[in-house]
Amino acid sequence: YEEVFAPVARIEAIRLFLAYASFMGFMVYQMDVKSAFLYETIEDEVYVCQPPGFKDPDYPDKAYKVVKALYGLH
Repeated sequence: YEEVFAPVARIEAIRLFLAYASFMGFMVYQMDVKSAFLYETIEDEVYVCQPPGFKDPDYPDKAYKVVKALYGLH
């Protein structure tokens, strides 16, 4: 996780899209896509402890290997 970036659209692309949608009479909706990149498979080997309240009583010291991206993991 040497590089951190935010994949966002440039303002020019957004303006062009909105102008085209308006010209064509398209209905434009807004939505939140915070989780769009949370399901990416990660390449590095990362392990996490069990979170409080979700501990396995049979294996209280168990660690889990992370195979998908986690929010805030970098």
